[in-house]
Amino acid sequence: MVENASGSKTAFVNVRVLDTPGAPQNLIVREVTRNSVSLVWDAPLIDGGSRVRSYIVEKRESTRKAYSTVCASCHKSSWKVGDLEEGKMYFFRVLAENEYGIGLPVETIRPVKVSERPLPPGKVSVREVTGTSITLTWEKPDHDGGSKITGYIVEMQSYDSDKWSQVMVVKTNEALVTGLTQGEEYMFQITKNSLTLTWEPPLLDGGSKIKHYIVEKRESTRKVYSPVTTCNKMSCKVEPLPEGGIFFFRVLAENEYGVGLPAKTIEPIKISENRIIRPQMSTYTVQVGHDLKIEVPVAGHPKPTITWTKDGTVLKQTTRVNVADTAHHTTLTIKDATREDGGMYSINVSNTLGSKDCETDPMYNQTLVVSAGETFSLEANVEGKPIPTAQWFKGTVEVENSARAEIKNTDFKALLVVKEAIRVDGGQYTLVLTNVAGTKTVPFSVKVLDRPGPAEGPLTVSNVTEEKCSLSWLPPSHDGGASISHYIIQKRETSRLAWTVVSSDCVATMIKVTKLLKGNEYIFRVMAVNKYGVGEPLESVPVIMRNPFVPPGSPRELEITNITRDSMTVCWNRPENTGGREIVGYIVEKRDRAGVRWTKCNKRSVTDLRFRVTGLTEDHEYEFRVSAENAAGIGQPSPPTSYLKACDPTFEPGCPTNAHVYTTFSCVLTVFVTNLLQNLLRST
Repeated sequence: MVENASGSKTAFVNVRVLDTPGAPQNLIVREVTRNSVSLVWDAPLIDGGSRVRSYIVEKRESTRKAYSTVCASCHKSSWKVGDLEEGKMYFFRVLAENEYGIGLPVETIRPVKVSERPLPPGKVSVREVTGTSITLTWEKPDHDGGSKITGYIVEMQSYDSDKWSQVMVVKTNEALVTGLTQGEEYMFQITKNSLTLTWEPPLLDGGSKIKHYIVEKRESTRKVYSPVTTCNKMSCKVEPLPEGGIFFFRVLAENEYGVGLPAKTIEPIKISENRIIRPQMSTYTVQVGHDLKIEVPVAGHPKPTITWTKDGTVLKQTTRVNVADTAHHTTLTIKDATREDGGMYSINVSNTLGSKDCETDPMYNQTLVVSAGETFSLEANVEGKPIPTAQWFKGTVEVENSARAEIKNTDFKALLVVKEAIRVDGGQYTLVLTNVAGTKTVPFSVKVLDRPGPAEGPLTVSNVTEEKCSLSWLPPSHDGGASISHYIIQKRETSRLAWTVVSSDCVATMIKVTKLLKGNEYIFRVMAVNKYGVGEPLESVPVIMRNPFVPPGSPRELEITNITRDSMTVCWNRPENTGGREIVGYIVEKRDRAGVRWTKCNKRSVTDLRFRVTGLTEDHEYEFRVSAENAAGIGQPSPPTSYLKACDPTFEPGCPTNAHVYTTFSCVLTVFVTNLLQNLLRST
């Protein structure tokens, strides 16, 4: 902006910073076979001001540290890595490249084992048949998928049924099936040890559609989970599993912003013949007046009997309560749920081999949604003998009477009133009722709709140079009841009060800030945004824009050699201090005794420790000095040499050589000395 007494004028200049691209996004292992792995990924969020022209795909074995290049010029966002060794574990990474160089890599989080499911067993043969039994044999699969076959599952189907039921699990290629009905027709099939997992989608999708689920397992004797597969459905068949093995399983949901928290099996599962799989339950959330539906997968052979209870009392079928059982699921449906429907629900699953019990988490939540500034109440009817005492907790902290929170408990009712709700009032509340007979807890969930809280600190400033730096932070602990849509990043110089917007639509929790002024001190701040508004800012500490390195020291021990009438050679040693960066060259200067200014001798940067200076004037005297240069600039010059004259070197004459007799007379001997024709010696 320019301004004078007549007015002002403003002009805008668009600046595009050219740099290498950022890391590619969302690297996913799409398919694994016995000798290949298929990878897919998304383009980088930051392309460095230039179109990404190709990707570099690399791999490394889990037992090694160095990556090797698979494809140096991939022009699409997917690649099938072939020629892998079956049974080995590999890491993979992808780097984007534009015209300014190669960017940061994105890597697979966990190693990928190159293997696949085994092929089906070979031909099944009937070796012996009796009235109530049959002996089966079969051939091994043509390929075991890269892992040892741990067992075979024998399944049976009667002639008048369309369902297969598991009969037994064996380790050999032979099975004796007993307990058959004489005269009935049966079909048999042989599979591998397996387990089917089912789950429900997460209550919160993070503001983005769930892309897929990651299924992992771990043996009970180990602490680390290993990946099994990724799937787009809410069920997965895990196979093969070793008979007798004890496993934990977990499932993680992934959206475009990353992988969420896992849902785990409550107890370990033993892979064995004729087993009952413990049904997995979790906390169910329903608002008063809505229908509650709990569907639980159940498996067992023989077919189990299922019984539902609430707080220890067997549930009965009513017009509101209905229990429906199928071959693989049991479903409890309660219409128009009330507060009294809250409690501990249990399932008992039993057959001739035994029984299992499973409980829901204590009480389903009744979620109360309020806007910021409103007043909300939590209440519950209280019954007990003797009359119980009531306590309210938020999280693990007991709620006390205050100007905004008022507790109004009576002998038969517990009531908590919170006035002018703010963001931090949202969360999990618990009513604890206690008497000599025991303790009962009732949870309540409250969501307060408000602007988000400040981002989690600290706001880290890294990779600081003279004109740019990088910022990173964590999402706010309170999102205000709505997903964070983006962040606003601002900066200001410490000598000023006004803030300037760096980015108003940053969706990641990191950003690269450019166009900063060398030597200036800045403060940065970040604000989260949801659909209810802009949250409170998180500020950084003041940071001065300067390189983390300095110019190098002075070269040492200058020496002048090979002096002629128009040239001299200057030699030196490296500086003791490089300034923290590599020295890229040296600058040689000269000064005539008759002059006052130093003159640069080399047009291009000198990388050697010697330089021949030419173009000198004969009989003039010169002194020289040398300066080193790195990325931070040119360092202090060395002390100058003493003055030296530009002239050809002179030497004293040497001794005569090769003397011989030329002519002999009776009285005169003439001797010629080669190389000294101007001297004539006589003797008599």
